[in-house]
Amino acid sequence: MQDKIWKMLGNSDAFIALPGGIGTLEEIFQIASWAQQNIHHKLIDLLNVDGFFDKLLSFLNQVEEENFIPHSALQIFISASTAKDLIDKLEDLVYELDPVTAQIDWSKGSSSKKHKLDLSLHL
Repeated sequence: MQDKIWKMLGNSDAFIALPGGIGTLEEIFQIASWAQQNIHHKLIDLLNVDGFFDKLLSFLNQVEEENFIPHSALQIFISASTAKDLIDKLEDLVYELDPVTAQIDWSKGSSSKKHKLDLSLHL
């Protein structure tokens, strides 16, 4: 499974997770864990069809509220109920790499140092 994730890591600007089972959850948490370890700075986008990921997002918020993970760990998650809404959210995002911490700020604020994701399809 890790070989597949490493290939995706090298060939993508973000990860999109569709509703799935244990393997999907494993990949989501593996990617999130690697982000916390500064292995990558890519978004995890959840296609939240019919609220499939609502309880997972609620759990992650609870974990953050109880101080098991920092708020910054949740900034890499984006959720939308349709593929169009998810792409629209990705297109609207700008990011800035903090040179001191090497962390990416995914907030929606504007800055001349911020960059947009490359969402063009390369075949």
